[in-house]
Amino acid sequence: MTVKIDDWLLDILACPACKSPLNAVAESDELACSSETCGLVYPVRDDIPVLLVDEARKA
Repeated sequence: MTVKIDDWLLDILACPACKSPLNAVAESDELACSSETCGLVYPVRDDIPVLLVDEARKA
């Protein structure tokens, strides 16, 4: 599966930990932080981003 989030929404979403933009991960239901120092990856469940640091994993 791939993330099905509108481009306009992806443009305004930010990592809750460091406030960097998020990018959709290819061939995955995840959004990844664009910061090299943070690097958290957030799950997307039922097309809804779960932007909780406790739910994120390190890349």
